[in-house]
Amino acid sequence: MTDRLSTLPWWARSSLAVLAGAVASLGFAPVGWWPLLVVCVTGFSLLALTAPSWWQAALVGLGYGLGLYPIAIRWMNVLFIEATLGLSMLEAAFLAVLGVLICIAGRSRFWPPLAAGCWLLIEYLFSSQPFGGFPWLRLGYTVIDSPLAGLLPLVGVPGAGFALALIAQLLAWTLLHAGSARRRSIGLGAAALVLLSGTLGVLVPAGAEQGTVSVGYVQGNAPGGGVYGIGEPRTMTRNHLAETERLAARIASGEVAKPDFVVWPENGTDMDPFLDVKTNVMVNQAVAAVKVPILVGGLTEGPGAGERQTAAIVWDPVTGPQARYDKRNLVPFGEWVPLRNLIEPLFPVVAYVGAQSVPGTGAGVLDVQLPGRSVAVGDVICYEVAYDSTVHDTVLGGAQVSVVQSSNAMYAGTTQVPQQFAITRTRAAELRRDLLVVTTTGTSGLIRPDGSVAFTLPEWQSASGVAQLSLRSGLTPAVWLSGWLELAGCLATVAALAVIVLRDRRSRRVRQNGLHDPNQETP
Repeated sequence: MTDRLSTLPWWARSSLAVLAGAVASLGFAPVGWWPLLVVCVTGFSLLALTAPSWWQAALVGLGYGLGLYPIAIRWMNVLFIEATLGLSMLEAAFLAVLGVLICIAGRSRFWPPLAAGCWLLIEYLFSSQPFGGFPWLRLGYTVIDSPLAGLLPLVGVPGAGFALALIAQLLAWTLLHAGSARRRSIGLGAAALVLLSGTLGVLVPAGAEQGTVSVGYVQGNAPGGGVYGIGEPRTMTRNHLAETERLAARIASGEVAKPDFVVWPENGTDMDPFLDVKTNVMVNQAVAAVKVPILVGGLTEGPGAGERQTAAIVWDPVTGPQARYDKRNLVPFGEWVPLRNLIEPLFPVVAYVGAQSVPGTGAGVLDVQLPGRSVAVGDVICYEVAYDSTVHDTVLGGAQVSVVQSSNAMYAGTTQVPQQFAITRTRAAELRRDLLVVTTTGTSGLIRPDGSVAFTLPEWQSASGVAQLSLRSGLTPAVWLSGWLELAGCLATVAALAVIVLRDRRSRRVRQNGLHDPNQETP
């Protein structure tokens, strides 16, 4: 197989990479065929490992990315197609670097774990750079319905993604040594062992239960999708007030139990509830109707001129607004425009973003004061579910119960919605906590500590209800360990690749001088 693959012309190699990337999109939600993703990652590695030059290896990665991203993130077309194409090219550039790194790793006798480390390294980079990164299509987000899901509470999303990549590298190693029955057995056995490592997740139970809390949820619905999906000013506030009043009527009739507090989604108010008088009145009406605190998701003006923040505010029926959390991870070109003074004159269409959003700095932990007790609520707002540290900070900060507030009105009816819900499921499994998801248009629902789904609400409908959530304490190993493991894995990968490059240079110099190099084989 090595000989056949190494003689492929560059255009054929690149075309196969594009095909592999396109098929790999089926490994992500809503399809979620994770075994197919393993096959595609295996194909990526085979094409990169057998590339006769670094630039052909780079073309493999570039082609894979250009096959994957325009399909997997086509939901960005609702903004404008240029956003999809621009982001796809940027992320494909990261994968081009990955192709080169895997090609280099192939010069080591221990290349399968090193190549998996290359995946870990590149995912670390594109999850943080540029402009905060775009971690949406990490391998670890695809494992929730696979045997590897058990690794999530142990080593987190980075570790689970590394395991999936390692399985693919071991399969590639097996195919490259298909002529040897012994090596085939070793490769397949090692891949099976990694796959079964997910069973270790049974060693991590859900956090210790310390009682329960009754939480109401309100999905108010929105007029439609696209850039202006939340409708005219105050539309979202009116919708959520109306659904909250319906919930209050059901509580009064005894149809549902009275909650301890209620959660509105991100953009439950679409104008500043402190500065806009009509919005303030409607929020107070809603709180008075249910007679318990509401965790209001809304937009607030400031802190500077032409700026805004996406906030979660605990609004008490007696004392008014109390604890507040400001969204930390903002969507580039959705909530803020990087290098705005330079970009907006060139591309006036980005003006649709409106006021420039400013990120918060604190952890998403809000104390909700209830009769006779206080409950620490861990809150993650929409896009933030894709960021490890933001999610982990909620439980590190003492959260007893976890919620996700989201506004998917812009992307309703697209694949963004199931993709975000799949990412949220990995977070519930990673934390071993119940996770209540409340959105404007769907998908709202309750996710159990193992990542399974207790219930969901239909999209494009207003709905509400009350759920019993366990108050939990304790941290999974993933929360305090995965970030350090990821960093150590990245540093080890860089060091190993550097050793290979330096030894290759030394070997070339020795050959040029006509001498024998005793260290020609790299470790």
